[in-house]
Amino acid sequence: MEAVKILEKEENLNWDYDEEADVLYISIGKPRKALGADIGDGAIVRYVEKTGEVVGLTLIGIKEKLLKEFRKR
Repeated sequence: MEAVKILEKEENLNWDYDEEADVLYISIGKPRKALGADIGDGAIVRYVEKTGEVVGLTLIGIKEKLLKEFRKR
């Protein structure tokens, strides 16, 4: 299995939410070019192919999913 680097703690965490598209973008450090791996349920992990370093996460439909979960309770 290939190595994947996931940081334990990163002080420079950036995020941006596109309310119209209902997409949350989370970047470790400054946003940069990366490949995306769809891990299901609207979650895409962004990583640097050469190093295997995870550099971000994109969550699609996050508000809709949260509201749906809140309604269940």
